[in-house]
Amino acid sequence: MEPKDYDAIFLASFGGPEGQDDVLPFLRNVTRGRGIPDERLEEVSHHYRANGGVSPINAQNRALKAALEAELARRGIDLPVLWGNRNWDPYIPETLQKAYDDGHRRLLAVTTSAYSSYSSCRQYREDFGMALEETGLTGKLEVDKVRQYFDHPGFVAPFVEGVSAGLAEVRGKLAGGSAIETAGSAAPGTATAAAADAVHILFCTHSIPTADAEASGPRNREFAESSAYVAQHLAAAEAILEATGESSTPWSLVYQSRSGSPHTPWLEPDINDKLEELAAAGTKGVVIVPLGFVSDHMEVVWDLDTEAMDTSLGLGFAVVRVPTPSVHEKFVAGLVDLVCERTVGNNISDRPAVTDLGPWYDVCTPGCCANLRGAKPTIAGSDAKDA
Repeated sequence: MEPKDYDAIFLASFGGPEGQDDVLPFLRNVTRGRGIPDERLEEVSHHYRANGGVSPINAQNRALKAALEAELARRGIDLPVLWGNRNWDPYIPETLQKAYDDGHRRLLAVTTSAYSSYSSCRQYREDFGMALEETGLTGKLEVDKVRQYFDHPGFVAPFVEGVSAGLAEVRGKLAGGSAIETAGSAAPGTATAAAADAVHILFCTHSIPTADAEASGPRNREFAESSAYVAQHLAAAEAILEATGESSTPWSLVYQSRSGSPHTPWLEPDINDKLEELAAAGTKGVVIVPLGFVSDHMEVVWDLDTEAMDTSLGLGFAVVRVPTPSVHEKFVAGLVDLVCERTVGNNISDRPAVTDLGPWYDVCTPGCCANLRGAKPTIAGSDAKDA
């Protein structure tokens, strides 16, 4: 798109409960329209309950909002940062209404999701489209969105640092014999160079239904494994490995956080199943890379730091989980660069991408990341009826 004069940035995220009393209402929001009874929701609430009913995502978004504001101020860019969530307070419709009441008329959205799929891109565009209709602001308040940034240098750079540090730490543990002693496969201090190199990198992301994966991305392009969502993760992982000089190190793309009917095919393998497979094959150490996530929210804290970590330690692995981008200075600067690609003031004409798939699109084409459950109003699409 041509640069525009935006008057605010809208940071949009998933949202999460902030206390035990919030858990069920939050889960009702997440699953609305599916007819799931509270009894079933309570069964799946244990990871929130175990953390006091608090998801870390809201605190992380407050920190990201503050970091964006600081970076904008450092560059002399006078754009306020608004914040709204899909499933919890502050909600997107309320934030849009307040933005309009405060005099804003043209917003540029930045979402906390880097990849292309229904839930990670189109659903946000639907959230904005439906919120504009709900508030009566359609035609009065304009909302655009920055491109998906899975291969923007600002998103990839923190993972490059994390993978390098993670590999060094795991190899150091193996060289010291600690993981081998835990597994009971060798006496203390007898780790060999071969064992120290027996490390596997697991790039991990949220699983989604296979049908949604195949519907991700524009219809006029072909992607690895017939999915833009999968192809983007594979390409980002390869770029990270090349940047770290670790292209020959064994690695896999794995998935987590599957939900829904067991009869519906979802992307596999699950990280825990892959860990079992690696242990049987003689792998000694693993580096877990939360490649699909911007920050350490509940799917990272529970599914990786609790469940996958327990599995890893139970199998005797030397294991490290590397950080998410969070408020890493390069990530924050990269998000502001994405804003500057689209603004008249402080415009950045260069559109960097570290994979051959990008740079991704400012405006989604009709049918991109299709909603297989039925079309809804959207923003940032080339056809309002089907984009």
